Amino acid sequence: MTSIIKHKTLTKVALIVFASATLQSCFVTKNYERPELEETEHLYRTDNLPTDSLSMADVSWKELFTDTYLNQYIEEGLNNNLDIRIAIQQMAAAESYVKQARASFWPSVGADASLTHQELAKNSQFGAFFNGSLQQYQLSTNLSWEADIWGKIRSQKRASQASFLQSVAAHQAVKTRLVSSIASTYYQLLALDAQLEVTKATIENREHSVETIKALKDAGQVTQVAVDQNIAQLNNAKALQVDIETAIFTTENTMALLLGKQPQQFERSQLEGQSIDTEMKSGVPSLLLRNRPDVMAAEYSLVQAFEMTNVARTNFYPSLTLTATGGFQSLEFNNWFDTGSLFANLVGGLTQPIFNQRKIRTQQEVALAQQEQALLSFKKTLLVAGGEVSNALYAYEAETKKYEFRQNEVEALRQAESNSEELLNNGFGTYLDLLTARESALSAELNVINSKLQQLQTVVTLYESLGGGWK
Repeated sequence: MTSIIKHKTLTKVALIVFASATLQSCFVTKNYERPELEETEHLYRTDNLPTDSLSMADVSWKELFTDTYLNQYIEEGLNNNLDIRIAIQQMAAAESYVKQARASFWPSVGADASLTHQELAKNSQFGAFFNGSLQQYQLSTNLSWEADIWGKIRSQKRASQASFLQSVAAHQAVKTRLVSSIASTYYQLLALDAQLEVTKATIENREHSVETIKALKDAGQVTQVAVDQNIAQLNNAKALQVDIETAIFTTENTMALLLGKQPQQFERSQLEGQSIDTEMKSGVPSLLLRNRPDVMAAEYSLVQAFEMTNVARTNFYPSLTLTATGGFQSLEFNNWFDTGSLFANLVGGLTQPIFNQRKIRTQQEVALAQQEQALLSFKKTLLVAGGEVSNALYAYEAETKKYEFRQNEVEALRQAESNSEELLNNGFGTYLDLLTARESALSAELNVINSKLQQLQTVVTLYESLGGGWK
């Protein structure tokens, strides 16, 4: 009867101790809560603050870009790009650490087989008894388990999960940058093609002009200087053609690298047919917290640092470990696996750090400093994201306005070139007026192509800055 009462008492005490430890763990480790971020209220520098929760970042790149060739190249890049494949391996490594953290709740089990031979002095206490030598055969299994009283193992698990999610966000950031880079490079190729076409047409026109100016010189209307100037302009256009062809060659090599391919020529459409019909919606600034991969990665880094601070805090408290060892142990090989050779040990230990050269205090101070550093990095990443969105929004509006002005400039200069040539042929103008008009017209045509390119690229930049491309 007394033994039953003692057993019940011990059971109650154990339950009280366990409940107290569990309750205490709630005070030792804390749950992560996203910090208050006032920065998200006015991240975008614009006169019209967005109130719509819709963002173009939620649009798939397959819907944003309508060019068939471009979509094909983006698909190839996402499958073959080397940076993408590196990021995938980083995710695989982080996932392995998560699996390891999950297994931390289970005991560790090991096995050991040993043969010990010992030569004893004949005059020693056991030397004469064991005839000068001793051999022992042992086969054992050991088990060790640490009770997660203070939430240390749980915090380590959450830190590993945050590290894995950070690697996932990093992979998404690589995808976002890759989609943006492929689109920008493709549009750059289209713009170079358009500039090359304009330059070739200019060369053809200037070859005719050289013949015309030679005829005017033979008629005595102009001097040899006019002929030389026209020939110089023709060669200047031919040199420009070489520069553009070189730029096309190097840009195609850049595209090949993005796609994980060997340098080659790529099929493509024309710049004139490019249009992006998706409405330019930035959404409210707080959407960057779930759309921008780099912002998400920065927050997961903060979560990891927060959980490691929890781990450092638990090191101040005692740890409870249970160790068990059992197996066969014998002095004779023939009796090694007899029932009389069985042995077992069970040890429960409670370890409380008292003085360890300030290592635990240092670990906590370092963890707190790293947590604050991660918080500041998170806020900085968010501010940088807001600045990039603001710049992209302003650049898109500016390029849209400028493109119209560039088109008007080209029309005016082409008309001036035509009038100057007609006046010169009829003896009312000078060759200098014609040369100036031609040079200005070519420059304006190249500028309008560049303006169209910038307009397309600002859309791509805005899409990337909002966190689009990885979904």
